[in-house]
Amino acid sequence: MTYRVVLCGCGAMAKGWLKAFANAPALKDSVTVVGLVDLDRSAADTLSREFDLCGVAIGTDLDAMLSETKPDILFDIVVPKARRTVVATGLAHGCHVLSEKPMAASLDEARELRKLADKAGRLHAVVQNRRYIAGVRRIRRLIEEGALGRLTGLHCDFFLGPHFGGFREQMDNVLLLDMAIHTFDAARFISRKDALAVYCQEYNPPGSWYRHGAAANAIFELSDDVVFTYRGSWCAEGSPTSWESAWRITGTMGTLLWDGSDRFEANVVAGTDGFFRQITPISVPVPENEADTHGHASVIERFLAAIRAGNRPETDGSDNIKSLAMVFGAIDSARRAKRIIIAA
Repeated sequence: MTYRVVLCGCGAMAKGWLKAFANAPALKDSVTVVGLVDLDRSAADTLSREFDLCGVAIGTDLDAMLSETKPDILFDIVVPKARRTVVATGLAHGCHVLSEKPMAASLDEARELRKLADKAGRLHAVVQNRRYIAGVRRIRRLIEEGALGRLTGLHCDFFLGPHFGGFREQMDNVLLLDMAIHTFDAARFISRKDALAVYCQEYNPPGSWYRHGAAANAIFELSDDVVFTYRGSWCAEGSPTSWESAWRITGTMGTLLWDGSDRFEANVVAGTDGFFRQITPISVPVPENEADTHGHASVIERFLAAIRAGNRPETDGSDNIKSLAMVFGAIDSARRAKRIIIAA
């Protein structure tokens, strides 16, 4: 089956979605873009020309576009403050909706969108594309196989200095709200644990080119006595980590290090004597399914597969709201300078 799609939001992020189509032959056969919507019509016109979407409907009014084209799916790539209205409009027209992250601009809005999706009998999922990279899938498989023993901790460093310009540099809580959710969601996915509580310090370092909240340190209490710590900054020049963070994952029998790119180091206890026990290296298994390692393309393919099968994809709102709750829990903790119980 080929699904008819309207894409709402034709800025820079939309290019990543359309490039996923171009690089994944299966998506070309499964999806037909029938409409582009943006408040700035020229942005939609430019996107149409760049990706050779000749003949698609172009407009500035989403409601009118959905009435005209009657798509099966809405791709929501708008700024966070517009998400609630865009998703609700798509669901009201009977569309399944796949959104850019974050899922919503607040937890209350996220809960409302969950109810609207269930009432409409449609999926609302989120492009949490960092779940769909080889490193994350390899770590999850290693933990599931029990190679490190019982999981005890996940520890992440994220230090980069991107100069985006535009809306990000004017956002409140820019690191936590716009970027940290990738790492938070990956921690939940890798560990199969849920966040119970958080203590977070958020700050804007001297020299920051962001208006607010370019750095944060957070300690999360996860289920089954697992701890997840996060240190991050978006205004850290000089020695960048990967966009995927640098990870240290500890278990009762060993430790895994991942640089967020291609370097893994895993060691487990091999002896029972000595002040420091003898350790031995182990290999990190390949992903169980190679098809789950292609970022945006894998998210979209899994979303389409869920529609066909009548079930929920991994990044469905019913799951993603738990990662969003980590973000807003951290923001609330930083604002109130206290430990916060997390409830999705």
